[in-house]
Amino acid sequence: MSASDFWDNKEKAQETVGKLSAVKGVIEPFKSVKAQIEDLGALVELANEDEEAELLLDEADESCDKLAKALDRLELVSYLGGRFDRSNAIVSLHAGSGGTESCDWCDMLFRMYMRYFERKGFHAEVIDQLSGDVAGLKSAVIMVKGDYSYGYLRSEGGVHRLVRISPFDSNKRRHTSFAAVEISPEIDDDIDVEVEEKDLKVDTFRASGAGGQHVNTTDSAVRITHLPSGIVVSCQNERSQHQNRATCMKILKSKLYERQVAEIDEAREKEVGPKEENAWGSQIRSYVLQPYQMVKDLRTGEETSNTSAVLDGDLDDFIEAYLKQSKKKKDK
Repeated sequence: MSASDFWDNKEKAQETVGKLSAVKGVIEPFKSVKAQIEDLGALVELANEDEEAELLLDEADESCDKLAKALDRLELVSYLGGRFDRSNAIVSLHAGSGGTESCDWCDMLFRMYMRYFERKGFHAEVIDQLSGDVAGLKSAVIMVKGDYSYGYLRSEGGVHRLVRISPFDSNKRRHTSFAAVEISPEIDDDIDVEVEEKDLKVDTFRASGAGGQHVNTTDSAVRITHLPSGIVVSCQNERSQHQNRATCMKILKSKLYERQVAEIDEAREKEVGPKEENAWGSQIRSYVLQPYQMVKDLRTGEETSNTSAVLDGDLDDFIEAYLKQSKKKKDK
């Protein structure tokens, strides 16, 4: 990076900077923990030599607590060793059957994840969004950029169930709603996913928005249907049709690659025995707001009665429990 011609090739330079950042992201936390251990050792030695060591012992206790938390964070990152765990993530939300109820639930999940991204320091860009007929969202696609974003978010793929007193029911009856979440990694350009033009149905339409300058005056939004797989992707946030198509193709290739990997994994499972869990298309988490307050992950058993915190983006306990469980299963 200190070479005089380093920035002559901007694209290659940015790639190098990205690699450096990734390496630092692994090394720096270990250096920090090592320094904390050395400092704690020095404090203990001083406390042993000092006759009035009460203040030093209090400081050592505080340092020990900080060190324990740092080690927990290191342990969690150690679970993120998959090929794409460091990659950006593509999050797709889809309202289930149930009309306005499910659309409102999809909108609640959208807000929950956006708050989670904010907490983690991830950059979230809404690629596509389709509003419900009355309220909420029918679907949304979000590109999430940040170190280990896919590694953390892959635990969220599946069907999420909500039980509550409906705000749309004048009789105040309890309703159950469903929404599906799909998580895909943003694959690198060097991974070749073959997509033939004859297998694509491309539609263009006018992008929707809040009005005024947010609504395009040309048919710049793009929807691509991959006919063999039935996968549909769309994008309307870019300025031109060309840019929206390029984003659609990137998302489509990511979904196709992930499907290929899932099919290989399923074939392996059949060879060794029945599959224990189906993360795609299965109910993974239940959010009960009435008659009691409870969010429970049906895979790990992790639960909390603080439903408002979870819906405000506090997902760390659920994600950590899933990563630990996955690590144990992998080690068996």
